[in-house]
Amino acid sequence: MSALLFSVLLAVAYAMLMMKFSVWRTRKLLDERSNPLRDVPLQQLSDRMATALAVPKIEVRVFEVEAVNGLASPDGRIYLTRGFLEQRARGAVTDEELASVIAHELGHVAMGHMRRRMIDFTGQNAVFVMLSALLNRFLPIIGIWIANLIASALMARLSQRDEFEADAYASALLIKAGIGTGPQKSLFRKLEALTQNRGQGIPAWLLSHPRTDARIAAIEANEARWMG
Repeated sequence: MSALLFSVLLAVAYAMLMMKFSVWRTRKLLDERSNPLRDVPLQQLSDRMATALAVPKIEVRVFEVEAVNGLASPDGRIYLTRGFLEQRARGAVTDEELASVIAHELGHVAMGHMRRRMIDFTGQNAVFVMLSALLNRFLPIIGIWIANLIASALMARLSQRDEFEADAYASALLIKAGIGTGPQKSLFRKLEALTQNRGQGIPAWLLSHPRTDARIAAIEANEARWMG
């Protein structure tokens, strides 16, 4: 039992060390490969959301990669990828849809998801170590595989929870800023094509992001509750 406890503590310590390294590396990469967003229409929409939040300004930067994505850094800055802006230039997405991405990433920051993910990551490693040690006693060949599957499913579920919370925050902010949730929902319908249908064929409970129909349904349920 003491050996198992030591293994768990070692796994947690290692996970914390790797997470800190990952945060440092991510911040360094973002600093090196990003620039301030200089886009008048998007800045005007960001200013409307800043007014709704009663803050002077929302800092948005452009991450110079081709992927279509938005992200929030550990220090709270918001990024749109160059790939997303190129999709806007092609007419695939609108200014308001990109504003909904900014609102979503603001939700991650406001809800403390970056810190929560650090805790979740260490917990996932501890679960994996404990399950591996337990299952290997009875299933020596596939025990590690089953433990990894369970730990990954747990992490996916926690990540989906964060996405739903960030969606709800974004919906409330977009409504308050007078933009509405229409662009948020229309972008979700486009994302699978924009990201080359990533995640197709993978069970929903193993995806880090919820399914599109579930996200739209949650937004509409929130709207009905708020308006009611």
